Amino acid sequence: MEKTLSRDGTLIAYRRRGEGPPLILVGGALGTAETEAPLARLLAPRFEVITYDRRGRGASGDGSPYAVEREIEDLTALAEVVGGRPSVYGIGAGGALALEAQAAGLPVARLAVHEPPYTPGAAGLLFKADCTARLHRLLSAGDRGGAVELFLTVTGVAADMVARMRSAPLWRTLESVAHTLAYDDAVLGDGAVPVERFASVTARTLVVCGGFSPANARTSSRVLADALPRGRHRTLTGQTREMAPQAVAPVLAEFFTRDVYVRQAS
Repeated sequence: MEKTLSRDGTLIAYRRRGEGPPLILVGGALGTAETEAPLARLLAPRFEVITYDRRGRGASGDGSPYAVEREIEDLTALAEVVGGRPSVYGIGAGGALALEAQAAGLPVARLAVHEPPYTPGAAGLLFKADCTARLHRLLSAGDRGGAVELFLTVTGVAADMVARMRSAPLWRTLESVAHTLAYDDAVLGDGAVPVERFASVTARTLVVCGGFSPANARTSSRVLADALPRGRHRTLTGQTREMAPQAVAPVLAEFFTRDVYVRQAS
């Protein structure tokens, strides 16, 4: 993996694949560059795909105290590496980060996000506040496993599946990045879609959700798409929150490539 220096001096590790218009993939909670590798390989024939370890994960550095602005600067540093105006695809909380970066002025060609886990509505905001408090208590107590279990349970993983995961080799990897769950929690704010701030998102944006995703995730995806000045919504039939790379890759390729043609013709 290559590395670039973010504004605060943190080294951010990234990997390039393919040739073509630049496309940065922003991973979600507990993810690393390796998590997005299957999707990157499918997109590499048409794009120069950048996957990276968000700060605090994998081969990237970290900084204290955490601030969402630092992660926006990380994305900006990667955009400067590839040059021009890259397209960006963000998964889960990584989608919320991508939207925050664009609202803050990150120049992108086009933006796509997959189910940023906002929780609009009074009940959703109370749920988010409770989860935030529980997460911080667990992390403050050093209970990384408990923090991972909380995240998995909240996202709909059954208790028996979590129990099986705890005994799998993957669990240690998840625990190693458990502290970054607080980072993703901060990116999501109070859980409401920040309508006023996202009025500054100028890029055409595709909000993707799975047809078999939980109802609240599908609803929040539509709320988000409606809040974006140039947003559109698409449901992928048969898909869930764990969207298959083979299902989303052609959707992204078509969406991002059409924009390239428009820019070349203008």
